[in-house]
Amino acid sequence: MSIETNIKPSLWFAGNAEEAVRFYTSIFPSSKVTDVSRYTAAGQVEHRMEVGSVMSMEFFLHNRPFFAINGPPIFQFSQAISFTISCEDQKDVDYYWERLSEEGEPGPCGWLKDKFGISWRVIPKAYEEMMAIGDEEQRVRVSEAKSKMGKFDIEGLRKAFEGK
Repeated sequence: MSIETNIKPSLWFAGNAEEAVRFYTSIFPSSKVTDVSRYTAAGQVEHRMEVGSVMSMEFFLHNRPFFAINGPPIFQFSQAISFTISCEDQKDVDYYWERLSEEGEPGPCGWLKDKFGISWRVIPKAYEEMMAIGDEEQRVRVSEAKSKMGKFDIEGLRKAFEGK
């Protein structure tokens, strides 16, 4: 069976979807909002949202489709689902780390939680390459170095890879 399928993450925000989508689209290149739906009086007993407020938004982040639902605070994000940003260089790592961790929670090993509760992993491609091409000793040294980092430091990973 041949089916062309697009997978679009749907994110439930507790009344702040519009703010979140504007935040994300301001960070990533090739990003835009493509559709906004607003609540009407219909179903207000169930949804309890203000008439005219954002109900959902369709948007792109770095040319990838996303869907945001703006609803009452029924669901919360968890670290069980996260987004990974594979960065070309330290400048990109620094940029995404700083922007996404604004008012959020930096974590270990390239992980952070943004101010809306979404988890991200900001990793350099150099790390992925070292783990792919390194021998066992190199991979262990890189893993040990990574475990001591919050935001990834490519130079620190390179030194570990080279045994320095």
